[in-house]
Amino acid sequence: MTMRNLSPTYAVSPQIDVGDIASIAEAGFKTIICNRPDAEVPPSHHASVMEAAAHDAGLAFVSIPVTHQGLNMEMIDAQKAAMDSSDGPTLAYCASGTRSSIVWALGQANEMPADDILAATSAAGYDLGGMRAQLDALAKR
Repeated sequence: MTMRNLSPTYAVSPQIDVGDIASIAEAGFKTIICNRPDAEVPPSHHASVMEAAAHDAGLAFVSIPVTHQGLNMEMIDAQKAAMDSSDGPTLAYCASGTRSSIVWALGQANEMPADDILAATSAAGYDLGGMRAQLDALAKR
């Protein structure tokens, strides 16, 4: 499991495994957000299985399945609300970490300059430069 920090309170990761949950808790995370739809993973990695393991480890768990075609403001707002209500750092995961980075970036558009958002995602290995227009548009909303 590779965790990449986008901010002091938010990190992203490719798909995690039930066996990773203890390490996530030990790293200080308080909330896990699953951005991966169940249809993309075997039953052993479905959100309900991951949620049970997270709760067993004392972590909050939120499922916000995102597809590139289906991403909408409700998902972005739900992700932001889950982050904001967490008692500590949040780890979000999907297949590669890209979707979780995109949702975070869009949710930060009203709070951070686009340059800072893109620098944070780039430093973590996610080139979201093509989203600048979207970030700028959301910052004006």
